[in-house]
Amino acid sequence: MPSHGSLTKAGKVRSQTPKVPAKERMGLTPLHRNRKNFIKRVLHAPPEGETRRRRRR
Repeated sequence: MPSHGSLTKAGKVRSQTPKVPAKERMGLTPLHRNRKNFIKRVLHAPPEGETRRRRRR
């Protein structure tokens, strides 16, 4: 099976790329954010027949 380029050149560009430090995460990861929203919306939901009231602007 022919290959596209020689194997001796594999990883050449990645090894030449300068290392950039990772940025600090600003918020929660999606897993934790979804869990927090689930707890707020489902587990701490108001009793049946009662709705949450929205603030008017």
